[in-house]
Amino acid sequence: MDTKTKKDLKDNFMTTSRIETLVDGIFAISMTLLVLNLDVPQLVSPTTNLIIIDYLISLIPKFYVYALSFILLAVFWRINHQAFHRIKRSNSIFTWINVMWLMFVALVPFSTSLMGEYGEFQAATLFFHFNMLCIGILSLISWRYAFKNDLTTVKLTEKSYRNSIKVYMLFPIVCLVAIALTFISPSWSSLAYMGMFLFKKIKD
Repeated sequence: MDTKTKKDLKDNFMTTSRIETLVDGIFAISMTLLVLNLDVPQLVSPTTNLIIIDYLISLIPKFYVYALSFILLAVFWRINHQAFHRIKRSNSIFTWINVMWLMFVALVPFSTSLMGEYGEFQAATLFFHFNMLCIGILSLISWRYAFKNDLTTVKLTEKSYRNSIKVYMLFPIVCLVAIALTFISPSWSSLAYMGMFLFKKIKD
C-alpha cells in the first residue's frame, strides 16, 4: 500500500464501538428469532400426553436445525468478539464489509426455518449452506482486510497471521463439504458442521 493510500485511510479512521454494538444487537435478535421456527400447535381435543409426545417427536428435525443454527451463530459471535480485541480502528470499507456480513447473519432465522420445514429438499438445504458460506467468507475477508490495512492494535507476526487465516478458512471449507453432501443426502448434509468441532477438539 502506498503512502498516500495509508494517509487517506488514517484520515478516515473510526472507532469500532458502534460496529460492536450493532453486531451484538443483530446477533441477539437473530438468535432469539430462531425459536420462532418451533410452533406450539392447537392440538385436537381431547389432548393427551401421547399426542403431545408424538408432536414433540415430529419436531425433532426442527429442534436439531434450531440447535445447529444457534450454536453456529454463537461461534460466529465469539470469533467476532475475539477479533475485535485486536481490531480497534475502522474505516468505511471495513464498516461496509461488516454490514454485509451482518446482512447474512440476519438471514439465518429465515434459512433455518426453510431447512427446518423442507430439509429433505436440496433447494432449501443449499440455501442454508450458502447462507453459512457467505457468513464464513465475509468473516475471513473482514479479518484479512483489518490486518492488511493496519486496523489492528496488536501486531501479529506473519506466521501468526497465516495461522489465523487457516482458522478462518475452516468454516467456508466445511460449508463447501456440506454443499457437496447435499447432492448425496440433503437431510444429512448438515452433519458436515460437526467436522468443525471435531477439528477443534483434535487441535486442542
